[in-house]
Order: sequence, then structure tokens, then C-alpha cells
Amino acid sequence: MQGKVVLVTGADGGLGAYVTQAFLDSGATVVGTSRKIQQSAFNSPTFTAMPAEMSTYEGARVLVDQVVGRFGELDVLAHTVGGFAGGQSIAETDDATFQRMLDLNLNSVFHILRAAIPALRPTKNGRIIAIGSRAAVDPGPGGGAYSASKAAMVSLIRTAALENKDAGLTANVVLPGTMDTPANRKAMPNADFSKWVRPASVASLIKWLASDAGKDVSGAVIPVYGNDV
Repeated sequence: MQGKVVLVTGADGGLGAYVTQAFLDSGATVVGTSRKIQQSAFNSPTFTAMPAEMSTYEGARVLVDQVVGRFGELDVLAHTVGGFAGGQSIAETDDATFQRMLDLNLNSVFHILRAAIPALRPTKNGRIIAIGSRAAVDPGPGGGAYSASKAAMVSLIRTAALENKDAGLTANVVLPGTMDTPANRKAMPNADFSKWVRPASVASLIKWLASDAGKDVSGAVIPVYGNDV
């Protein structure tokens, strides 16, 4: 990844921190973004913190313009932003919860894709990797809004892969099962953590998809379920 410019969204999150560190360790120049990210989040001379608001296209466009303006190009977009709300049946889910899931898991992807694709295409080997969820293809009761938002996101990424293959731009989705993060352990203290997916494993896969070795994989929806299969 030497010489590559990588944008990681949600870079200081439970998974995003692992993804950011994996790219830094591989020699990439990494721009990490979230609403309140600070330069001190990562101790590396090749890391740059760029706080941004991606809930609108304008916010995403300004972010990408800043990346390209500072580093001259954008080679990889690793999108790890997302969120979960659930516990209610579809009949019990209110409009606000459904909209919040769409905003976090679908609209944020739409905005960053619109902003980043024009910057990624000129490189002729750009990479888009987005984090979905097992729930996108294997929904369960009580998570209808979340599952629907993640399923729609998968469709959006696969469409991006088809629309940009002429530019050598790949786009793939990773679907983790429950990840072993501090937030998930706190939310589910009685679960069997040994079955959960290690964030470092997901980060390694993302890094591989972004590398030259992953150039022939595009439009893929890749399950990473750990031992909970």
C-alpha cells in the first residue's frame, strides 16, 4: 500500500480503528474521518485526522475535496460507518428509528459514494470497501429497520461495482457477524465472545481487497461470521 491514499470513515470506531491501523502498518497514507476525530487518535506520521459530517452530500463532498486537495488523489475508500437500533417488531418500529437506520447505514454510503467515485475513477485502480452486516442477507426478528438499511446498502455497492468497472474501480461489501468490540461486549455481557468476529480479521480482509492482489474481486458480498455459523 506504499504511495496509496486511503480514506477511512468512522476511523476511530470499534472496527474503524483496526482498519486505520492496518492501512498505516502497510505503508499507506491514511486520512481518518468521523465527527470528532482528533490527530492524537493514531500515532503515525502518515495519519491525518479530518473531522467531517457525512450526513449530507455537501459534507461528504467537502471531505473528499480536502483529501484530494492535500494529497493529490484518492485511491481507497474504506467505509466503516454504521449503527444499530432494534428490539422491536416491524409493526412496533416507529418512523424515527427506521429513518435513523437509513441515515446511518444507507444514506451515509450514498453521500460518500457520490463524492468519492469521481475522485477514485481517474486512478484506474480505485477501491471501495464497505462494511455491511450479516443481517443484510440473514435478518432476524426485531431488527427489520437495521436489516433493510444494510440490504439496501449492499445493492448500492454492487451497483457501484458495475457502473465503474470500465475505470478499473472495484467495490465490495464485507458482511461481519457480531464483532468482538467493547461496545458489543457491554451490550451483550452474557454472550459467548469466542464465537464473535475479531475486528483485526475484518481489517486484514479489507486491506487485502484494497491491495493489488484484490483487483479481480468486485461486486462481491463477503461473509465473515467467525465461529457463529
